[in-house]
Amino acid sequence: MEKITCVIIDDEPGNIITLSELLKEYCPEVVISGTASDPVKGLPLIKKIKPKLLFLDIEMPFGNAFDLLDKLGSVNFEVIFVTAFNHYAVRAFKYAALDYILKPVNIMDLKNAVLKAEEKLKVKSENTRISLLLENLKPENMSTPKIALPVSGGLIFEEINNITHLTAEGSYTVVFVKGKKKQVISKNLKEYEDILPKEKFCRIHHSHIININCVKKYYAGHGSYVEMDDGTTIEVSVRKKGDFLEKFNR
Repeated sequence: MEKITCVIIDDEPGNIITLSELLKEYCPEVVISGTASDPVKGLPLIKKIKPKLLFLDIEMPFGNAFDLLDKLGSVNFEVIFVTAFNHYAVRAFKYAALDYILKPVNIMDLKNAVLKAEEKLKVKSENTRISLLLENLKPENMSTPKIALPVSGGLIFEEINNITHLTAEGSYTVVFVKGKKKQVISKNLKEYEDILPKEKFCRIHHSHIININCVKKYYAGHGSYVEMDDGTTIEVSVRKKGDFLEKFNR
C-alpha cells in the first residue's frame, strides 16, 4: 500500500517524539509530514500538507482538538485521538474519529489504529477508482478520458488532454492544467507516470512529466530543455532525452 502521510498535534514535545518513534518502528507505512504544538499552529499545517491521517491530542493551549476540527469544517482525512483523558471518548466519536488511544500509548493499540486507517483509506481509494471509471465510461467522456485529482474536500476530475505537465515537490505532485490554477496532490510523481497514457505523456526528468502535445519547442545541446505552449521551460535530463525524442520519431 502507498504511504500514509500524517500530522501529529500535541502540546508536549516529548509526546510527539515518543509517538514519532513508535510510528517509525512499528508502523513504517506511516510517514510523518509535520507536527505542531497547538491548534493555532496545527490549522495552517493541516491545510498545507493535506494529510491522510491526523494524530490529535485533545487538551492543548489556545483551544482544544474539537475547536480545531470545527475550524477545518470539511475533513478529508482520518483522525486518531491520542490523549491522557478517557472522558472525551464519546465526544471524539461524534466527530467521526477513527480511533481513540490513551496515553501512554500502547503499541498494539497504535498498530490496530493504523490498520483501521489503512483499511479505511483503501476503501476511499477504491471508491475514487470506481468514480473515475464511471466518469470515463459516460458516452460524452469516452473520447476525452479524465483523471481524478484528490484535493481537500474531495476530487477534481480533469480531462487528461488539458494537463500540460506535472512536477514533483517532495512526496507530492503539482499538476498544471490549461487555464486553471495548479493543484498540489498528495501522490508522488511515479503514480502519475504509471496512470497517464504513455503515448501522450513522457517523463523527461526525475522531477517532471510533460504532455508532449503541449510542447512548443525543444532546445538541444548541453542542458537541453523544452518550452511549453504557455512559455514554461522544463529541463530534459540526459538520461531521459532518448525516450523524449523517440516520441517524435514514430
